[in-house]
Amino acid sequence: MMRAGLVSCAALALAACQTVPAAEAPVASADAPDTMQWLYGSGEAAGASIQAWRNIADYAIARSRERRVPQSVTMGIDGAIAEPASCAKGDSWKPLAVVFDVDETVILNQGYEYWATTTGASFSKETWEKWEKTGASYVRPVPGAVTGIRRLREAGITPVFNTNREFSPEGAARAIAAAGLGEAIHRDTLFLRGDDGVNSGDKDGRRALIAEHYCVVALAGDNLGDFADIFNDDTRTPLERRELAARGELAQLWGNGWFVLPNPVYGYSLKGTVEEVFPEGTRWSPETAPADAPAIMNEGN
Repeated sequence: MMRAGLVSCAALALAACQTVPAAEAPVASADAPDTMQWLYGSGEAAGASIQAWRNIADYAIARSRERRVPQSVTMGIDGAIAEPASCAKGDSWKPLAVVFDVDETVILNQGYEYWATTTGASFSKETWEKWEKTGASYVRPVPGAVTGIRRLREAGITPVFNTNREFSPEGAARAIAAAGLGEAIHRDTLFLRGDDGVNSGDKDGRRALIAEHYCVVALAGDNLGDFADIFNDDTRTPLERRELAARGELAQLWGNGWFVLPNPVYGYSLKGTVEEVFPEGTRWSPETAPADAPAIMNEGN
């Protein structure tokens, strides 16, 4: 949980940022917030990320070796879920691609988070713009990303980056390159907020642009909006959002074209009151009378 005085929104849409009252800034020797300790400092986070990246590369490379006209992955386009479509283009097909979010998916914004943590400063567009333009040498690659991107390129699969950064395509490309992830070309393999003509954190429009030129066989990100905008509909409660992701046909996509990276620091995932996070039937206390066991939950099916 975020500690008082700390806000970490990275390139997220402002509406989803968590703003809390300022407090006395911790000194550098003090404990970092729990979520930052986990994401930026723990071996567990490194292991989870490497595992995800290995699965991404394995899946996409296997798709590239299929002896048939490839199909795109299911993804959000124009506010709806677009079913897989043929990637045929004349006598050939569109080049294969995997579409990645950037922040906390391929790079870690450790420089910005250090500054926010040690100053107690809240997120602002002004400081984030400066970070986009000048922070490239202070990022680090997400564990597993360098090897995963290299494997994709060696297999002839293009990494395409779809980010909610908005102030500096040059800065985004520098950060990606500085992390050892190679070249990213604006409006070809790098798409920023606004590149679809809509100044919004929604990504469906940019996915549509990418799908015009590439056969997108997989998506990866740290937020459900990196897969489809319907997940971040503000009218959905946290439980409804979770149910949409964890049940039915969409649940079958995790690890099967959709790959999520861990990020407990910021984002749309950090929403919900105590009652929303702990619905009726989960609220135990030492004084609670025993209840009948619930029916087996077949989550994801």
